[in-house]
Amino acid sequence: MASDPLYIDDRIVIAGWELTESFVLASGPGGQNVNKVATAVELRFDLRNSPSLNERIKSNASRIFGSKLTKDGVVVLFSARFRSQDRNRDDVREKLRDLITKANEPPPPPRKKTKPTRGSVERRLKAKSGRGEVKKMRGKIESD
Repeated sequence: MASDPLYIDDRIVIAGWELTESFVLASGPGGQNVNKVATAVELRFDLRNSPSLNERIKSNASRIFGSKLTKDGVVVLFSARFRSQDRNRDDVREKLRDLITKANEPPPPPRKKTKPTRGSVERRLKAKSGRGEVKKMRGKIESD
């Protein structure tokens, strides 16, 4: 089933041969099923050498994936949330889809520099002088 392509959106499709899935024994609840069946899924995807993704997505993904990305540019995702192999497989593929979708988002618009309003400047200066007056009152008391 690792040969199923992963559809990210209408323009991005990752071919099945680019994804490598391995199944391992999971820990946690499940009774004897945990000891017998390899339900946890480890998904590997060579991000750096993938022909399915453009360079902008690859550079953004290296920042977004963080510790899930090895030094060789391979994404390693793991899922053991569910007791069934199929649900864990769908979960790990969904994680990869979400991360690549996040890497595909356009950059935020640049920040526009603004000046503070005259009223906010006056309020800030009035508050500062008020604090100064309070601190002045803490000094020595001069006798007449």
